[in-house]
Amino acid sequence: MRITSKGRVTIPQEIREKAGLFPNTEVEFKLEKGRVTLRAIGKPRSVGKAAVEGLRGSLKHLKKTTDQMMALTRGEG
Repeated sequence: MRITSKGRVTIPQEIREKAGLFPNTEVEFKLEKGRVTLRAIGKPRSVGKAAVEGLRGSLKHLKKTTDQMMALTRGEG
């Protein structure tokens, strides 16, 4: 594995999943005795929670309440 000219490195998927490092996870780097460590800051988010947070507010342009949207999804509207 190599670091790119921009300082980027890809963390293998298996390691990301085991460590709870999902997209938009805040992380911290530390340098101690010549070793670099990476750890997540705060609580890791599940993939589902991250997806829901990413969608939150994305339908505001429809100008409907949650109850109105739920009625539409149930075929009541």
